[in-house]
Parts: sequence; C-alpha cells; structure tokens
Amino acid sequence: MLNVSVSATDCSGMKDEQQRFLALLGQLPVRLTAEQAGWVLNCQPHDFPALVNARLLKPLGNPSQNSTRYFATVDVVDLAKDRSWLVKVTNTICQHWQRQNAAKKQKLNGNGRKSGFELGEIKENQAVAR
Repeated sequence: MLNVSVSATDCSGMKDEQQRFLALLGQLPVRLTAEQAGWVLNCQPHDFPALVNARLLKPLGNPSQNSTRYFATVDVVDLAKDRSWLVKVTNTICQHWQRQNAAKKQKLNGNGRKSGFELGEIKENQAVAR
C-alpha cells in the first residue's frame, strides 16, 4: 500500500471531498489520470500518447480512443524509481517533439512559406546590399 500524504494543493483536479478523504487515508488514489501521473513523473499530459505508443506506459483496461485513460498509481510510482526507464521516457518525449516540430516546419515550408532561417538569410542579404 502506498503511504503518501495528500494535501489540498497536490490534487487540484479532485473535488474537495475526495481530497479530504484521501488525506485521512494518507495515500494517493489507486488510479491516476494522465495529468495526475504527469505530476508524479514531471511530464505534461500531452506527452502521454507518445509514452503509451512507445509502450513505456500502459493504461488500465482498454480505453476507447477518445476516453480518459487511467494509469495504476503503483506502476507509475515504481517506474519513476527506475533510472533507465526515466532515460527512455526522456528520450521518447524529446524525439516525439523533435518529429512533431520537424513535421510542422516541413508543412509550413511545403506551403510556399519561408522558414525563419531563410527569412533571416534574406534580411542579412538585404542589409549587405544596402
């Protein structure tokens, strides 16, 4: 059983009654949303699809694509103690956002728009020509 103190500021997504009850028990809820699991792992909720796709986290049950995903608290807390797993999480999140940003940049450049780098070159060339 997890014995962790729960204060009112730790669980802002919970109702006051839930916070008081869990504070009396002195433990975290047994299921965490992506936001709550993110607090434990110091990740953002929008990072969780990448972690689930990389099979670094497994949601409870078989949630439909647009439903709330819950994660077992005991699993999240245990995984957070594993340094090699944390390295994989960090690398996965970094690579995910690098791919997202590259795809966004490619999409912008593909539509005939100039990237910031190319615009910077144009401004430099204009300044040199003056």
